[in-house]
Amino acid sequence: MIVHADAALVAADKPAGMLAVPGRGADKADCLWARVRRDCADALVVHRLDMATSGLMLFARGSAAQRELSRAFAERRVHKTYVAVVAGSVAEDTGDIDLPLAADWPRRPRQVVDTDRGRPSLTRFRVLARERGTTRLELEPVTGRSHQLRVHLQAIGHPIVGDALYAPPQVAASSPRLLLHAARLIVPHPHGGQALVLAVAPPF
Repeated sequence: MIVHADAALVAADKPAGMLAVPGRGADKADCLWARVRRDCADALVVHRLDMATSGLMLFARGSAAQRELSRAFAERRVHKTYVAVVAGSVAEDTGDIDLPLAADWPRRPRQVVDTDRGRPSLTRFRVLARERGTTRLELEPVTGRSHQLRVHLQAIGHPIVGDALYAPPQVAASSPRLLLHAARLIVPHPHGGQALVLAVAPPF
């Protein structure tokens, strides 16, 4: 589960279906953070992944490293790359999805494209492979809105396979898990600022 650990940070590979941090209630105490802290007791949360998403998550070791890493995320100096399998054949080899997103309050935690009150949101994509009825994409969320990749892909007519929140029933039911994986992170290391490259291949 832990893929990298040093004096300043820990990187772990979160399985799909596991909480990133504890939820409300004793039944939601098990999470990636709790498991990482068994080996690295000083690990602190820097960012999160959706429960349904697998892949790389960073934890800071101590409050000083947490401040540095949190600042790097806020200033978009952390480069994130995801891999997803989406329904249908995406026509363009590369492209941008530039659609503002806002909370869908009556149906929380869902998000929705909202041109009036939505926050600017940008996703870049690149086709990795076109398969029978699906497309494998590399995704770069330039902004980091909640559910951004899932909503953006649904909005352009290519929902992520296995997405129980945003995909039509047939697409949602075609995989037992959401086919979205945080595959790569490039982060300025809190000790010195050099670029640390972390990668974990998708399990699908």
